[in-house]
Amino acid sequence: MWGKAVDFFGSTKQNISFLNAGERERETPNMRLGRSFAVAGALGALPKQIASFDFVSYDFADAQISWQFDARAELATSPPHYPSPWMDPEAPGWEEAYEKAKAFVSQMTLVEKVNLTTGTGWMSDRCVGNVGAVPRLGLRALCMQDGPLGIRFADYNSAFPAGITAGATWSEQLWRDRGRALGAESKGKGIDVALGPASGPLGRVPTGGRNAEGFGTDPYLQGKGLANTVIGIQKAGVIACAKHYIANEQEHFRQVGEAVGRGFNISEALSSNVDDKTLHENYVWPFADAIKAGVGSIMCSYNQINNSYGCQNSKLLNGVLKDEMGFQGFVMSDWQAQHAGAAAAVAGLDMAMPGDTVFNSGYSFWGGNLTLAVINGTVPAYRIDDMAMRIMAAFFKVGMSPGKQVPTSFSSWSRDSFGYRQAAAQENWERINYQVDVRGDHAAHIRESAAKGTVILKNTGSLPLNKPKFLAVIGEDAGQNPKGPNGCDDRGCDDGTLAMLWGSGTSQFPYLVTPDSALQRQAIEDGSRYESVLSNNQWAATQKVVAQPNVTAVVFVNADSGEGYIDVDNNPGDRKNLTLWKNGDDLIKNVSSVCDNTIVVIHSVGPVLITDWYQSPNISAIVWAGIPGQESGNSITDILYGKTSPGRSPFTWGPTLESYGTDVLRKPNNGKNAPQQDFTEGSFIDYRHFDKVAPGKNSTGAPIYEFGHGLSWSTFEYANLRVHKHRVGRMAPPRGRTIAAPTLGQHSTNLTDYAFPSNIRYVDQFIYPWLNTTASGKQASGDPHYGQTADQFLPPGATDGSPQPRPASSGEPGGNPELWDVMYSIIASVTNTGKVYSDEVPQLYISLGGEKEPVRVLRGFERIENIAPGRKVTFRHDITRRDISNWDTVSQNWVITKAPKTVFVGSSSRNLPLSYELE
Repeated sequence: MWGKAVDFFGSTKQNISFLNAGERERETPNMRLGRSFAVAGALGALPKQIASFDFVSYDFADAQISWQFDARAELATSPPHYPSPWMDPEAPGWEEAYEKAKAFVSQMTLVEKVNLTTGTGWMSDRCVGNVGAVPRLGLRALCMQDGPLGIRFADYNSAFPAGITAGATWSEQLWRDRGRALGAESKGKGIDVALGPASGPLGRVPTGGRNAEGFGTDPYLQGKGLANTVIGIQKAGVIACAKHYIANEQEHFRQVGEAVGRGFNISEALSSNVDDKTLHENYVWPFADAIKAGVGSIMCSYNQINNSYGCQNSKLLNGVLKDEMGFQGFVMSDWQAQHAGAAAAVAGLDMAMPGDTVFNSGYSFWGGNLTLAVINGTVPAYRIDDMAMRIMAAFFKVGMSPGKQVPTSFSSWSRDSFGYRQAAAQENWERINYQVDVRGDHAAHIRESAAKGTVILKNTGSLPLNKPKFLAVIGEDAGQNPKGPNGCDDRGCDDGTLAMLWGSGTSQFPYLVTPDSALQRQAIEDGSRYESVLSNNQWAATQKVVAQPNVTAVVFVNADSGEGYIDVDNNPGDRKNLTLWKNGDDLIKNVSSVCDNTIVVIHSVGPVLITDWYQSPNISAIVWAGIPGQESGNSITDILYGKTSPGRSPFTWGPTLESYGTDVLRKPNNGKNAPQQDFTEGSFIDYRHFDKVAPGKNSTGAPIYEFGHGLSWSTFEYANLRVHKHRVGRMAPPRGRTIAAPTLGQHSTNLTDYAFPSNIRYVDQFIYPWLNTTASGKQASGDPHYGQTADQFLPPGATDGSPQPRPASSGEPGGNPELWDVMYSIIASVTNTGKVYSDEVPQLYISLGGEKEPVRVLRGFERIENIAPGRKVTFRHDITRRDISNWDTVSQNWVITKAPKTVFVGSSSRNLPLSYELE
């Protein structure tokens, strides 16, 4: 969708056949061919007009290569962008880190640099991801560990609310506090890179399995959540890794192995096909905020984007991320998302995770192959220097120092105190877990954040509860998993109360306060009668309870999802529909048919369908409690009893699945090739879609509860919107060119200098930076084309280290610094017209005008807390150039169009009493 130029070095759409000693093995690109650079050499011979191809037949005996082409000119393509940009020593916020990194990297040998950039293999060390150490310079192996809501595979750590619940607080301060606590726990365990926060997926489809890892369905909201969390994590002294870059919007077909295991005959991962304007205005937007906030690492995703894999898509890594947005940190692959060696290196990948081509294969695209590629000039020396510089600059930027790293005190692979450090090879028996408690006082934040991220969708007066005479709690979701809170691996089940989605973005619960236990404790304290039926299918017992006089019935229901390697009840990561799980709808209908004071509490990963029952007069309140983490019961008690003010919905509640206009691609649509998911809706997802197709509240297909909606404990009046225009000049492109690519240190080209050291014991499956053989470069690489110069088969410009032009949209981390010039300042008054203290969340939207633009887009908000009855407070917000700009595909820059622009202020995306047309 960017034109017809194909980035062959960002797309390895082939199966490879070996003929070796009479044995034929069919292998995919992420198998043993990754040990050589034959792919890169072969790709250079491809005609540039071919949009895709089926397979390569490769015979080591006579070096014959044949290609079978399947020309599909209609497929979206991704243009090449080379060379890979190198760090800017004057990038704001990175100057000191750059100097420290330069001094460190200048002392490193080639194998030390390769060791720093290549993972050592799955289960090869304590963490889910580890790179090799540089012991000569005091650097222990860097530890990469999940995840976005707490430390995975550890103990004595906290289980925080999921991103979607944190997003529902609409509180930048809580996001920073959450990040700081997450970072502190990682730091205390000896983790160097925390694999979070997440803003991919953005939430294009409501059924997306990992939507709940992010902060909501709007790019502006996601960007603020991402940036503030990054700031918090890195202030704690840990590198944050923003993920998953980019357009990673569903779990179906994200990896070939998963799809084949479920009976789908495909050879390549899904391609998310997105146009340039939509990419910049929606999916890239949050990452720009993270980059401006100084994020040290970004993880590229499994999927292809416009038929080029995310971890070797030169347009997105070199062009958009590093050139346009000035990203100074390092790009890390998702686990097994690397599909090539030299191709990925020149396309902008900086760290390969977990290092092996396939888990526990012992083979690597990089490791010794990367060492050899630098020796023979395939990968320019400045590129490996830049990889190491980016990693070490991020390391120094967050305050870490070689020799002063906190020891990694846990093992991801066992909870036993003693075990094998190299679990895959069962080598090196030692103390692997030290049971270091890093929770601190974080439970208080978790309780507050989960409560303030709970949304009251409906309330006819039953809330807040005040010493009810008889409280009945109904539903499995209120109770404990019979197996215990950690009884299902990576939370891969839906038993008991839902407080965490499933997958790699999980952590171990140190405990889980269930709604049943917390509400019972509150009832006892109040002198209320209390009973609970913790089942969805014990109707006879339930009816006996809820049919009694004076009863307030609270029904708990849920809907779960997660990462695609786990399937729960035929939900392979992505949800198969938007209904409540385990007959939750029937439970609600049955209880409300008997009890005229029924309160519904929903724990879910996103929207669910409430169309059939939300209008029932017997349902007095509907509460969305999200994915709350370990303090679940205490948090929902704080809301139901009015001790804390609730949040606002970070997504839209539509009447049907079809009303959202998008859904998961559930069946392959491109034969055995990569399934094609076209983002034809552009910017029109979630509330932007509903505003387009259903502009009125009562229109067919209109949302039941709109984005930003949420009731508070009081009422508020908005008035006196004033706008001040600032005098700001036109945005100017950056001047001059970059510096030339710095090459730090020299390296030998003598293969014998890179032989596996005789004083190191080889550990099975461990990935090393040395060569397996030094007999010849050709033999070491397995590539009969060894000896060709890089420019014979690498893309034009891939090895060019000369000063480069700067894109007009670039300039500093985040993009052109003038994008953040304040164009307008707005002020509005918000008055508490009720009788109780409460929080309010004023929201600012802007209509950018013009054809095919959303009705309005979010461009500001503030959570104002504890407003007294009768008190008037002021909502202030600055509107930046970026806020009123659109991406222009012709000039490849942000521009302010001539279309009229209007500011709206109110309490949700559809409740906006104040407006002002900008001049």
